[in-house]
Amino acid sequence: MLVSRAGVLTAMGVGPFALFALLFLLLPTSNLLIGAFQDGDGTPTWANIAGLLTPSVIAAFRVSIIVSAVSAVLGAAAGLAVALALRGDAIPQVIRQAVLTVSGVASNFAGVPLAFAFLATLGRTGLVTVILKSWFGVDLYASGFNLLSIVGLVFTYLYFQMPLMVLVIMPAVEGVKRDWAEAAAMLGASPAQFMLRIVAPVLAPSVIGAALLLFANAFGAVATAYALTGSSVNLVTILLFAQIRGDVLHDPNLGYALALGMVVVTGLCNVAYLRLRAFSDRRLR
Repeated sequence: MLVSRAGVLTAMGVGPFALFALLFLLLPTSNLLIGAFQDGDGTPTWANIAGLLTPSVIAAFRVSIIVSAVSAVLGAAAGLAVALALRGDAIPQVIRQAVLTVSGVASNFAGVPLAFAFLATLGRTGLVTVILKSWFGVDLYASGFNLLSIVGLVFTYLYFQMPLMVLVIMPAVEGVKRDWAEAAAMLGASPAQFMLRIVAPVLAPSVIGAALLLFANAFGAVATAYALTGSSVNLVTILLFAQIRGDVLHDPNLGYALALGMVVVTGLCNVAYLRLRAFSDRRLR
């Protein structure tokens, strides 16, 4: 009877999450999987999958991969530097907690509000743009910078990529024991040698896995890119939006195929991240 009651309580606790996953993950994924192999009349077809090989779709995937990869690498490098700095004893606990709190907020700040914030700050008439031009004589846009471009989009993505990296990599950084540094120093290793020969190999799986997670995070972003650049940057997420909701490029089943391709890319990244994270946890133990 006790086991039965425990099982009922467990089911009651897991039930809401299972229902949420069914309604907002499994059913939509099943719907797009079916729709990717159907035409507008529901007839089975491979035309949508073949449409993924057209030049415009390949170009959209290429641009999305470039933006995601660059923002992931830069965000991972900057976030790792912040996490390593927070690990030291020289940083007060208050500052450490403040940085982690801000990282938690910033990593979830995206979409239209983030695009508006960057337009108001670094747009052609943004606050920072005007201050640099009026006070220091620096014209960002005359020098080639454009917020509504691939470079501007990568710069915007870094706002949530870097703090997300801090949160993801912090447990692995804290897993590097201080005894290792003392033992290395006693054996004559310099701080640089300790970082390169001990810390780097230990953290490498976690860093690579976190970078893959950042890649998937940027690859699936649509609201920020659409609100910031509209259709001026050929991202696969914007192309998908145009196929589902657009008036000119309106082919929902091709949109399902695009979504299926995105699921495959992000799914591979997440699987690789989980494997690397498990491998890193075993090494740290």
